[in-house]
Parts: sequence; structure tokens; C-alpha cells
Amino acid sequence: MVEGEVEKAKMRARPIVKLGIFLISHSSFVSVICLIAAIVALLLLPVLAKNTYISENALMPGSANSMLSTQDVSEANKLVKDLAHLYLRSPIESQQIIGQYMSGLDAEVTYQKFYPQLNRFHPLHFFTNSDLGISSSNMNCSSLGINTVGIIRAPRGDGKEAIVLVTPYNPEKNGVGEALSLGIAYSVFSLLSRVTWLAKDIVWLVADSRYGEHSAVDAWLREYHDPVFHRNDLTDSETCNESNTTTELEQKLYVDKKFYSGFRRAGTMAAALVIKVAEDSNHFEDSLNIYAEASNGQMPNLDLINIVNYLAVHKEGLRIQVKKIWSLLGFRWLNTLGVVFESVGQIARSLNPQWKFGIPASEYVEGTATLASSLYCQAFGVPTGPHGAFRDYQIDAITLEISPKVSLSKMTMRNDFILRGGRLLEGVVRSINNLLEKFHQSFFLYLLTSPSKFVSVGVYMIPFVLLITPLPLVAASLHIDASKSTTPQTTEVDVSRKSWKWLNSARKVFVIHLWGVVVALFPYFLCRMPNSTPTTNFTLWGLLSAFSLIILYLILGSPVFEASSSQPEKREWASIKSVTTTAAFIGLSLMSVINFATAEIGALFIIPICLMVRPLKLDAQARSLRTLLRATLNLVLGFIAFPPVAYVLLKVVFDDVDGFSVGEYWNWVESLWAWNSATYLYVGIVHLPCWALCIHILFHPC
Repeated sequence: MVEGEVEKAKMRARPIVKLGIFLISHSSFVSVICLIAAIVALLLLPVLAKNTYISENALMPGSANSMLSTQDVSEANKLVKDLAHLYLRSPIESQQIIGQYMSGLDAEVTYQKFYPQLNRFHPLHFFTNSDLGISSSNMNCSSLGINTVGIIRAPRGDGKEAIVLVTPYNPEKNGVGEALSLGIAYSVFSLLSRVTWLAKDIVWLVADSRYGEHSAVDAWLREYHDPVFHRNDLTDSETCNESNTTTELEQKLYVDKKFYSGFRRAGTMAAALVIKVAEDSNHFEDSLNIYAEASNGQMPNLDLINIVNYLAVHKEGLRIQVKKIWSLLGFRWLNTLGVVFESVGQIARSLNPQWKFGIPASEYVEGTATLASSLYCQAFGVPTGPHGAFRDYQIDAITLEISPKVSLSKMTMRNDFILRGGRLLEGVVRSINNLLEKFHQSFFLYLLTSPSKFVSVGVYMIPFVLLITPLPLVAASLHIDASKSTTPQTTEVDVSRKSWKWLNSARKVFVIHLWGVVVALFPYFLCRMPNSTPTTNFTLWGLLSAFSLIILYLILGSPVFEASSSQPEKREWASIKSVTTTAAFIGLSLMSVINFATAEIGALFIIPICLMVRPLKLDAQARSLRTLLRATLNLVLGFIAFPPVAYVLLKVVFDDVDGFSVGEYWNWVESLWAWNSATYLYVGIVHLPCWALCIHILFHPC
């Protein structure tokens, strides 16, 4: 009677149910197909890239002639000369000169004092915007940073919107590149103080980069958006006012009535541009490097990059560059793959001229190197420039680094360089000034394959979906196999025991993920050790992690060590693997919403071991070449998927580093704390526990 009902249920099953049953029953074959398809789709992304285009019609880049004159350039050169003469002098004099030049343009000039932010880990630092990284008790007046800010009020504006120009400047270093970046910004600032078409306020921030470019910009943004008044801050301010250094500072900065005490603000920031000049010259032509990646893989609106690209190429004749992995350019297999795709594209066009598949082999190789760099920079979760501080406030920002063709010691070459850089900056500001609303038309989720080509979210999600598709299928297949492994004559008690057996595996997986949370919290205590080095902190972190795993085993019954395996528990590893693959699927899916690049690279490391892992004891008992190869491959995948090892491999492949120390991993972790990067949470709560469970399955005493 029961068998007849089952047959009728199968006959009434819908096609989608039948497809699900088929995929689960053939999960191994489907997994291989999906993984191969995912790799092929990932390699096809440069071929599927589309040309960029400006979506917002109001931007109208290049529609007006440049108004920047040689007089503005001459005034900018005076600023560069005055700063050059202050070499090895007090940093206060540099700030004073910059402020005087700003006030000469009738700008509102203020100075912001700030303390450098320390990379102190705090458990709530990922979920709050409070200033938990600053410890003013250990600071003194000599460690104060000073940002110089000039504001031009728009004659046609209402003060509700603003455009921000940022120039990092270290008054102690006073390099030629930093002085020239100030000169370019000043030439544009001088022009904008006279024009009548300006509809948005212009804010020029000269960020004191003595303690890092990010720290200065972030301190100004925190005060701009969320001013905090603490008793400790007032005490420190009173103490600093009594010191000789600060008294001298006050006397020099506020001698002119055009200087304003307190913090001055403009309107809501429409966009921000960070201007830098590279110290090393480019021996071929003047070039422009664009850096756009922010924390957690955030990217500015693509239209902002598009207008910079259009103006630089078509108006100023600059060569646009985005970061690429240079080591990939020499890979033979990649060049061979480019030739194959080029040949396939030629065949496709010969069959139908409307089929636009395939690109030249050289373009494919460069596109792959650029795509890999874009994916890598987003995955690490750390900004590639001070523009990253703006993205935390949902402000579109990029860093423009101009590399001169030759040395700028000659005045004529310097004037031409400042003129070209200033006209580019003027054109970008003019386009943003035309906006009636925030950037919203173009893409926020994309990967660049060149300055003029991109891969949208609808395309680059295909390889990721193919990667994670086998996980739930394998989990369901293992769960069904574990249920079928019991005797056919079952009672209600046996069914109840099978249910509790699955819950027992889920409990063990939960315990290991709880251990991952504990490991992620250890740096809260380690970073408070005095005079500790990154290598020492990393070593203690590893020892505490191992010790805590043993404690969890003793208290909660961790599944890492098993004394013996009874007959009913021989298939327990399959149940644990089923729950582990489910947890990996959920964790990777959630991470793809926060930072796709981290989820993509994490999936490439953790999914192969999750799918292939099998107890070594079973492979050893089989004693065949196939099982020996599988066991060896599992050991290799287990070694590669370990987070510090995966980090080293990524640095070697993408950054082309020669040497590496364990302390560098700790330094990377500290940078993730500073930027509230979810990559740290993924590594500690998802990747590391799944890796530990796979290692447990690998050495399971079945």
C-alpha cells in the first residue's frame, strides 16, 4: 500500500521536482560540470566586457571650452616655489602659506586639528561609526595633525551641495610631487573663485598626511558629518593651547580676518576628487592613473570614471591607466587562451557578421590582467587611496594620480604639466557642477577590464553562481545517502534517532563556527599588549586559536578529535560534510551581497575542498591509484585553503612580492579593522570554520 502511494506521488511530481531529484542523484557529475563552466565563464569575462558610456546626459563632458589661463598657472607656480623654499622648516609655515594663498582668493579658510587614528581592534567597530580607534590619552600636542580647508561659495548655488578637492600634503617631507598636486589644485581653485556659472560650493582640503593620507581625510569627514564633543577633547584642547607650540600656531594662523575659527561646512558632497602627482616620471608620455576601489569592494558610480576618461583622452591627450597584474602578461597559457578566443571570434564573425564575439589576443591578456587587479583590490577590502574614506559616507570619489613624462625641473615643462592637469580637473568639476541630483544613472557594481571597458554585475555573477550551485546539491545527496545507509526495517524510534543524528552533526558544525567567532575576537586583547611586533601578535593569535579549539572540545564536545568510531557512526563524516557544505553555501551567498570579489575568491579556495573532501582512511583502505590521487589532492587543497596560506599565494601571484613574513598577515588584518571591512568577518566566521571542518573530515577515524 505504501509503495503504491510512493509510485503515484512520483507520477504526480512536477517537472521542476523531477529535475531536482535528477540533479541531486547525479550531484558528482553536476559538480564537475558546474566547476568547469564556472572557470570558463570567469575566463570569458574580458571577452564579454562592454564599452563604457556616459549614462547621465546632464554631465555633458567637454561641452564647454576650458577657462584656465596661464595667469592661473603662474600663480600656482608661485605656490610651488614658496613651498619648495620651506624645506626642512617648521610644518606650521607650510600650512600658513597655503592658508594665505587660499584667503587671497576670498575663500573661507579654516584649520582642523586632529589626532591620528590608531588601528585598535574593537568588537563593535564593524557595526558602529563611533570613534573607537582613537586613544587620546596617549597623544600629545606634538602629534596633532592639521588640515587646511578652503571653501568657495557658489554664486548660483544655495549652499546645499558641494564638490570636494583633496590634495594630500606632508609638510615634513615636502616632495616635488605633493607640491605640484597643490599647484594643480590651486590653479583650478583660483579659477573657480572667479567664475559665475558655479552652482555648487567648492571645498579644497589639504590633508595633513604626516600620519597617513587616509587618517587625515577620515578625521575631516568624521567632523564634517558627525561632530563629537567629549570632555576629554576639551581637556586636550585646553592643554594644547597652553603649550608653546600651539600658542605659536594660533598666532601664525589667525592673523588675517579671512581665517575662521571653528569648523566650517558646505553642502552635501556630490563627489570628491583626490589629486596626486607621482614622484617617478613616466618616460613615454604623460599618464593618468585612476584608483577607485574603496572598503568592502565599494566602487564609485561608473559615470565619474567615464567623464575623467573622456576628458583626459579626448581633451588633454593623457594616457589613462588602471591598475593591472603585470605578472599575468607573461603567462604563456593566458596568451594561448587569448589566441584561441580570437580565432573563435573570427570564425563566429565569418558565419554571421553580427556576432561580435572575440577580441584580439593582446587585448584579452591586458583585459584579464586588469580584471584580476580589479577583483583582487575589491576582494582585499582595503581602499586603494584616500578616496576610500568618502565611500563610507556614500560619496562618489576617486583618486587621480598624474605621472609626468619627464622631470619637471624646467619651468616651461612644469607650466605645461600644471595647465594640462588643471584643465582636466576643471572639466571634471564643470561636469559634476551640471548635475541636478546625485550620481545614480550608471553602475555601482562592476569590474574594470580597461579604462573604457567594464563587466556589469549581471555578467560577473554568472561564474559565482556556477561555483556555489554544487554545494546544496552535494549536501542534499549526502544527507539522502546517510539516511539510506541504515537498515530498511525502521521504527519510529529509529527515525527519531536519525533526526537527532543530523542535529548532532549540525551542533558540531555550529560549535566550530562559534570557535571562529572566538578566534576573530582574540585581536581585541592582543593589540593591547605593549611593545608587541606583528610577528609576535600573529604567533600568539595562532596559539590561542589552537588552545581555544581544545577547550571547546573538552567543554562542548568538539568534533575535531574522536577517540573511537562505533559502527553506527561510520557515516558520520558524510552528515558533517553535508552540514558544512550548507554552511559554506549560506556564508558565501551572504558575502556576495556585501563584497562580491571576496566571495568569488573565497569560493575558489574553499569550494573545491568542500566538494572533494573525504576521509583519508577510506582512500587508504581502497589502495588504488584513483584514491591515492584523490587523497593527495585533498591534502593539497586543504593546505591551500588555510587563510594565511591563501593570503600568501594571492600576494605572490597578484602583487609579485619577493619575500614574505608572517607579520604581514597581521598588518593586513589591522588594515581591515581600520576600514570596517567585512572581509575580516568572512575569514573568521565563514572561511576558517569551514576549512577546519574539512580538515576534521579528512582525518575522520571512520
